[in-house]
Amino acid sequence: QVQLVESGGGSVQSGGSLRLSCSFSGDTFSAYCMGWFRQGPGKEREGVATIDRDGGGRGTYSPSVEGRFTISRDNAKNTIYLQMNALKTEDTAMYYCAALSGRSGTVYCGSLVPQQYPFWGQGTQVTVSS
Repeated sequence: QVQLVESGGGSVQSGGSLRLSCSFSGDTFSAYCMGWFRQGPGKEREGVATIDRDGGGRGTYSPSVEGRFTISRDNAKNTIYLQMNALKTEDTAMYYCAALSGRSGTVYCGSLVPQQYPFWGQGTQVTVSS
């Protein structure tokens, strides 16, 4: 069974930076598309960034974070990261890591649609104050 554990959240002032990590276990990490999602207070869960199985691409980003956030993965460590720079108060949310098996050749690793990801972590809170 795939298990995901996020870490790295916290409180930061506007303009600051944080790096989130997500460790993966329970299957072959390199077979999975991975993504970061978030859910702010009173909002629906939304896609933030996704990355393909080998991490060779630049990733897919929500327009709201493009240019400020960077997703990456280390397949040797079974971990993905989200480097968040120039944080804004509207980035305040619970951040979740999610996984989607890419074993099927038809899977699109760039999807930012939460419903397409069957495996989820418990989340890590990010709070940005002004």
